[in-house]
Amino acid sequence: MATAPAMAQDVTGTWLRDTGASRVRFAKCGEAVCGTIAWLKDPNGPAKIGQRIFYDMKPAGAGKWSGSAFNPEDGKTYSGTMTLAGDALTTSGCVLGGLICRSVKWARAN
Repeated sequence: MATAPAMAQDVTGTWLRDTGASRVRFAKCGEAVCGTIAWLKDPNGPAKIGQRIFYDMKPAGAGKWSGSAFNPEDGKTYSGTMTLAGDALTTSGCVLGGLICRSVKWARAN
């Protein structure tokens, strides 16, 4: 039986991007969490349904994970982080040791 704090920190499930352009399904992958594109508003762009865009996201503190993030728009993989606060998820991809980062906000879709 899960406890309330564990449920509050559960990132698994489907999340809608703040722009409404995509949904990503986060699920366990071994000892980590991975995110796969589950739905796209525009299926003709560079991103594809079923494409994994978050890899090897491992716990890095309460409500935080770190791993890798793939950007289908430029074909590059970045160091990535995820931060969960209630039903709001923020993902960030960074380059140059965290000097330049881009964040995306997500809302729980399920």
